Amino acid sequence: MSKVMNILGTEIKPGSSHKLSIDIAKLYTNTQIEVPVIIERSKKDGPTLLLTAGIHGDEVNGVEIVRQIIAQGINKTEFGTVICIPLVNVFGFLNGTRAFPDGRDLNRVFPGSKSGSLASRFAHHLLNAIIPNVDYVLDFHTGGAQRFNITQIRINQDKETLAIAKKMNIPFILLSENRKDTFRESCVKMGKMVFLFEGGKAMFLDKVVTQKGINTTKSLLNELKLNTSSEIEEITPIIISKSKWARASKSGMYRSYATNGAQIKKGEILGTITDPFGQFEINIKAPCNGHLICANHAPMVNQGDAIFNIGIE
Repeated sequence: MSKVMNILGTEIKPGSSHKLSIDIAKLYTNTQIEVPVIIERSKKDGPTLLLTAGIHGDEVNGVEIVRQIIAQGINKTEFGTVICIPLVNVFGFLNGTRAFPDGRDLNRVFPGSKSGSLASRFAHHLLNAIIPNVDYVLDFHTGGAQRFNITQIRINQDKETLAIAKKMNIPFILLSENRKDTFRESCVKMGKMVFLFEGGKAMFLDKVVTQKGINTTKSLLNELKLNTSSEIEEITPIIISKSKWARASKSGMYRSYATNGAQIKKGEILGTITDPFGQFEINIKAPCNGHLICANHAPMVNQGDAIFNIGIE
């Protein structure tokens, strides 16, 4: 027998499609901001998967991935239910910024509260209105500012989540503990299995990252048995247990020689930093063996800036 599902005051019956909205706040002009929630429920029973993107308003590549999933009908599955929230932080998206209008990082205020800040109230409403109905969450993110993350899945270090992640056809899996007050931490505490996708950088659309995000989603749908067929080329992921940053020892103009995702050795020259006047040129060397999982794309850097993140197997 199909379980009863009621989301945002609407009964979601088997075989039905819905476009609902989370209405929690308004702009200064009294204009209502709606956060669309697209729901596709199959006639056949199965788990419920939530796809979210844009918790940080400037991480637009995740929004594009979920948009294409909807446009291509990938969210219409043979079994179960797929809920898509392509753009969680509409406020930040409108302004091209990471934060909520109150200046807070939405992904640092969960589980939120009914009477807290604007971001806290929204976080509370999202958790209580949507998450009780889902079994799995795939949350799309990018690197911040000019830091380009190689496509990767970040998960808790439990065997069940890792077993599924290995079937998601992603180049890298990072075993990382939940960060305090994040969406992922709150969902896990509510008994949900969460996969955090990272790929690309803020305010940038990358075709390769987008396609990998789509393929990863298709693979997850197959693994969770929401679909029964797969045409995705299987990838054996590299498991990363920890990472280390290579940082700029001086401020200046920065040039990269390394390829993101490549395997590197300790002492290898990854790039250089120079001043604009030809007075100095210093090398950035790998502090350890590993794989490059994030690269800074900024042309100028300050002393201490994170340049490369090296994942260690």
